[in-house]
Amino acid sequence: MRMVPMLTLAFAVLLLAGVLISERASRTVLSTAVLFLLGGFVLGQGVLGVVPVTPGSPVVGVLAQLALFSVLYTDGMKVGLSDLRRAWRLPGRALLLGLPLTLLITALLAHYLVGLPWLQCFLIGAVLAPTDPVFAAAIVGRKEVPGRLRHLLNVESGLNDGLALPVVLVLLALGGGTDVGIGVLTEEISLGLLVGVLVPLIVIWLERLPFLMATKGLQPLVAVSIGLLVLAICLVTGANLFLAAFSAGITVATAGPGFREEFEQFGELVSELLKLAAILVFGALITPTFLFGEIAWTGWVFAVLAIVVARPLALLVSFLGTRLPAKEQLAAMWFGPKGFASVVYGLLVLESGIERSDELFHLVALVIVLSILAHSSTDVLVARQFDSRPPPTPQ
Repeated sequence: MRMVPMLTLAFAVLLLAGVLISERASRTVLSTAVLFLLGGFVLGQGVLGVVPVTPGSPVVGVLAQLALFSVLYTDGMKVGLSDLRRAWRLPGRALLLGLPLTLLITALLAHYLVGLPWLQCFLIGAVLAPTDPVFAAAIVGRKEVPGRLRHLLNVESGLNDGLALPVVLVLLALGGGTDVGIGVLTEEISLGLLVGVLVPLIVIWLERLPFLMATKGLQPLVAVSIGLLVLAICLVTGANLFLAAFSAGITVATAGPGFREEFEQFGELVSELLKLAAILVFGALITPTFLFGEIAWTGWVFAVLAIVVARPLALLVSFLGTRLPAKEQLAAMWFGPKGFASVVYGLLVLESGIERSDELFHLVALVIVLSILAHSSTDVLVARQFDSRPPPTPQ
């Protein structure tokens, strides 16, 4: 059990370092995500061996599940139905056209460059389709970036991980990578959606009764209790907890927007902590042998093209006929960082035992590493292009 204490110590040290340099890092190409990724790589088995994490370690699966549940729950809260109705046109194009086109282009690249079977090609396309704005924080968090672009990236990244998940699960089932058939999987997905909708509605209805009203200080815990209830019920019933989390977040945002506002800051902090812990573990799983000995040159070409061709080309088609300025189109096309959802979906593939699962995980991991480095190191530079303020005059 030496791994858990060392992992906790490594996480605490990196978290403190990340917090202390966050102000300066926000003005440079450095990011907290890159710090944890590189920290995990250096501390992992391949270099120093301080954090002896392996793909089969129980902490990997448990942490990945909890982190993804938390992320999907908070992501769902960002996109209530009223939010979507107000500004759906551009995010709708990115999700309904851009997401499947990204999946398709990635699958074609995987087949013709790496030689994967078609099912595995579409699986890797679904795994790599979601985006994560945490790795491009300067874009979605800076006031000088047009609000329309920030809204597009936020809504898209908040929904596409949940939309890609059923595709990943179905393809894993078709490939024999799960112990359940399509019928049972359909039941799990349907039950997860049902739990995710009903539990928040019941809790919100109870809280609005005159004799059950929560005090102002404890209102954030209403959303916490909803999340814990959804998680527990899914674990007991076998419902799909990821889709339950996503639908629960959307339901809370739609039926109880006040609870979303109270929970927002706390929820983002919890999700951020779990994300960073998962990225640390992910970095520890990557070794120099893995990067330079187990991936052929065609895999490296695929990884680069999956970043610089698949999403940009897909969104270029999606934006046809819109009046979005060219500069904003280019920023949206570039900033599709592969992030946390792809990390967890890649781990699901690795643990599934599907044919060529190791090769799929290697390719997914390489794309994620290159994407984190590329997008986290260019977000500040691109955000500055939208700053119309004149440079300060020297005194």
